[in-house]
Amino acid sequence: MIAAEASRELRELARLLDIPVTTTLMAKGAFPETHRLSLGMLGMHGTSYANYVMMESDLIVAVGARFDDRITGRLDTFATRARKIHIDIDPAEIGKNVPVDVPIVGDAKKVLKDLIEVIKPLTGDSRKKDLAPWHRQISKWKKEYPLLVPEGDGLKPQYVVDQIYRVTKGDAVVVTDVGQHQMWAAQFYKTTRPRHFISSGGLGTMGFGLPASIGVKVGVPDARVVNIAGDGSVQMNSQELATACSTRYPWSSRSSTTGTSAW
Repeated sequence: MIAAEASRELRELARLLDIPVTTTLMAKGAFPETHRLSLGMLGMHGTSYANYVMMESDLIVAVGARFDDRITGRLDTFATRARKIHIDIDPAEIGKNVPVDVPIVGDAKKVLKDLIEVIKPLTGDSRKKDLAPWHRQISKWKKEYPLLVPEGDGLKPQYVVDQIYRVTKGDAVVVTDVGQHQMWAAQFYKTTRPRHFISSGGLGTMGFGLPASIGVKVGVPDARVVNIAGDGSVQMNSQELATACSTRYPWSSRSSTTGTSAW
């Protein structure tokens, strides 16, 4: 979804059909997590209500997702009542892990555009399914199984991530390293735009976060960039702190005149 730049089409499809949207880790930002139809991330590190919705659905439209084991758990019990439409540019991904009813091979943006054109004339059709009961059930799950910042003595990592979100008001590019903090960042920092959550994802590499955040800053010098990392990950590439402090990027409005970057 991110690579295909299909975020706008995804929002339009969700609006037309009034269907809830959940994303994988690598798709954070493809759909605004502050939207009423957002379920956040799913899978073993996702929200409880996103997983309930997946398991109780009668139709799943998967776009660019792999149905990997972090999402499905046991394949023989995954969304057994749902028909599945799988859209992917790589035909090898379709049906590889989970059998699908409707395979569609193609670029996500182009396929969603075509779907929207087919669906638009039908949105006023009297045969359109009434989803009000379904949304009431989802609201109930959200109230029963909310994603909560844990309370207790000491400073909790989840609280720190939540406070970063509040301080930045969600207007930052978040870069993560690899580890438990990566999951806390994915859970508690709501991402609303593509390419505003940068993570190495599956088979991720410790030490990714610090140099990647420097790269993000070079690419978008006026953006606020937050690197969320563990101490072990920082130590693996700590020499990049020298790169960050000694290099001046003259195209950035935030660069100082002393040769040291102001960010």
